[in-house]
Amino acid sequence: MRWKSTLSTAVVLASLAAPLTAAAHPGHSGGTCSPDARLLGFTDSLDKTTYAGQKVSGLSALNVTRPGHAVALVDNVQTSPARVFDLRISSKPTVSVDGMTILKRPDGTPYTGADFDGEGLVVERGDRTILATSEREPTIRRFRLSDGKETASLPVPARFQVAPAGQATANATFESLAVSPDGLSLYAGMEGALAPDGVDADGRSRNRIIRYAGLPGRGYTPVAQLAYQTDPGLNLVELAVVGRNQLLSMERTFVAGVGNTIRVFSVSTRHAPDVSKRESIATAPATDFVQKQLLFDLVDCPPSGAVAKQPQPNPLLDNVEALALGGHLPGGRRQLYLLSDDNDGATQITRLYSLAVDLR
Repeated sequence: MRWKSTLSTAVVLASLAAPLTAAAHPGHSGGTCSPDARLLGFTDSLDKTTYAGQKVSGLSALNVTRPGHAVALVDNVQTSPARVFDLRISSKPTVSVDGMTILKRPDGTPYTGADFDGEGLVVERGDRTILATSEREPTIRRFRLSDGKETASLPVPARFQVAPAGQATANATFESLAVSPDGLSLYAGMEGALAPDGVDADGRSRNRIIRYAGLPGRGYTPVAQLAYQTDPGLNLVELAVVGRNQLLSMERTFVAGVGNTIRVFSVSTRHAPDVSKRESIATAPATDFVQKQLLFDLVDCPPSGAVAKQPQPNPLLDNVEALALGGHLPGGRRQLYLLSDDNDGATQITRLYSLAVDLR
């Protein structure tokens, strides 16, 4: 079932009931995070709100579909239904919920936290269907946005299944999903390493990204695998496609009593070979891995009046899981949104960040 409104009373009331922070005030300034990134602002207006009786929480993936509009996927838990929210969004930033779709099995019954762990999201051309990953198996399923019903699933190589069926670790599979602007290439990124690939002595995980080829709304087939190495102790949690041979990636970790680390990288796939035939990439040369360059570390952005609910190295930080590119901004920079997943918990915040980034 799909709920839609121009601006529901429930959303207005929920926004008014949300905790008032400095970020809730229009025009609250951000500042420089790195030579290539500037924080434009943030808002906590979605935190601990509801829409049509469902919590607006656990937001783990975000896609900008057109100027002013986006779709967010819920990392649902327990018996809550799998769902996506339509969002109205601006670069200031401001955000409000504009609709909701419950994601359903082919028989029409809703997926729940018992069998769907939503993490990666792509809204396909025409805004009629979405592709969503579930980290549990893992799977990539297609759903109609008109009624939320599953219509297809994409093939996943057997070794990417969670052990003992495959070589993946539970809760470390398809955390990210991204599509090229022309819709012909799809990228599914592993949060952690396959067992034969592992982690090096410095704690850098050797991950794989599957590239699919196909057509929007139709079939996609795995055609290659890219090798990706994280920074020490971090996990790959999000991807976005900038253009031919260029991606953005986001890496994250959390240490109790210390807080989160959130880093965004510019990634070049230009000379990276297909490693799908390699049983292990543990001994692969550095040239077999995609090349990445730090775009910004969120800890270096100005706090901008943010308040954290638990220890953080910068109160601006939280459990950021979603990243989405928007349009071009004056001066040639690109709009970039980040969104945190509060895990429906009291010590975490649903926070939307707006940045301007230089993607030379």
